[in-house]
Amino acid sequence: MKSILKIQATLIALIFILASCQSKPQEEKLKPLVKHVILIGSDGFGAYAFKKAKVPNLRKLMEAGSYSLNARAVLPSSSAVNWASMIMGSGPELHGYTEWGSKTPELPSRIIGKGQIYPTIFSLIDEQMPEAKKGVSYTWGGIGYLFEKNMVDLDFNGKSDEETKDSALEFIVNEKPALTFIHFTHPDNEGHEIGHDTPEYYEAVEKIDDLIGEIVKTLDEHNLLNDTAIIFTSDHGGIGMGHGGKTLLEVEIPWIVYGKGLSAKGKLNSSIVTYDTAATITHLLGLKAPDFWRGQPIMEVFNE
Repeated sequence: MKSILKIQATLIALIFILASCQSKPQEEKLKPLVKHVILIGSDGFGAYAFKKAKVPNLRKLMEAGSYSLNARAVLPSSSAVNWASMIMGSGPELHGYTEWGSKTPELPSRIIGKGQIYPTIFSLIDEQMPEAKKGVSYTWGGIGYLFEKNMVDLDFNGKSDEETKDSALEFIVNEKPALTFIHFTHPDNEGHEIGHDTPEYYEAVEKIDDLIGEIVKTLDEHNLLNDTAIIFTSDHGGIGMGHGGKTLLEVEIPWIVYGKGLSAKGKLNSSIVTYDTAATITHLLGLKAPDFWRGQPIMEVFNE
C-alpha cells in the first residue's frame, strides 16, 4: 500500500513539474537588424516625380535596396495628418490629427502616451532603448507639434533644407543615434507656388536628390553606412497647385528602404500605407510595436 501511495505521489509531482514547464514561455526579444535608422521625408514629393526628374542618388538606393512607387498616403492627402501617421504607426482615426496644419488632434487621440500625445516611434525607443539617442531635424515648423519633444536629443527647426540637412548630419556623426527623422520642405513649396508637374517643381525634386547624395556620402565617409538603414518617403504628392484630394497623383508616394545588411529586393509587391513606416523602423531596431498601432512592418524588405 505504501508503495502504491509513493508511486501516486511521484506521478502527481511529475504532472506538476510538466505543467509548470508548459506554462507560457517568455516572448522572444527581437534582434535589431541595424544600429541606426535615418528617416528622410520630402514634403510634396509625389511618386510621379520619378517619371520626369533626374534623381540618380535616389535611384541608386532603389537599385541597391527595396522600393515602391505605389505606397499610399492616408486621407486627406495633406501634410500634418500624414507626417503624424508616418511616425505614429496609425491613421487619423486613432491619432486624431486630421488636417494640413494640425497642431493638436481635432479628433481626441484614442491613446495618450507619456509624451502627452499619441505615442510615436520616438516613445518606443525611449521606453525600450532608454540609452539610445534620437532626433528630429525639420524645415516645416508644423513637424514640431507631432513628436514628443521631451524624448528627443535633437529638436532642430531649420530655416532651409540645407540647414536642416547639416544639423541632422552633425547629430548623426557625433551622437550615433538610433533614429534621426529629417524633414525637407521642398518640393511642396514649388507645388503650391508654381504648380506640380512643372519644370520648377522637378528642379526642386532634383535638389532634394542632391541632398540625399550628400547624406549618403557623409555616412560613407564616417563608416556609418554598414550599420544604417535609410528610409526615404513623402507625405503626399499633388495636382495643379494643391493637394488633399483623392487622386493617385496626390495619394501615391515613394517609399525606399536601403541598408547594406538588408535584402536588395528592388520593386516591392507589398501594399504599403505611410503608417507602415513606423512599424518597419520598429522591426529594424528590434523593438516591440504597441498593440494599438495599425501599421505593419513590410517584411518583404527583410526576406530574401
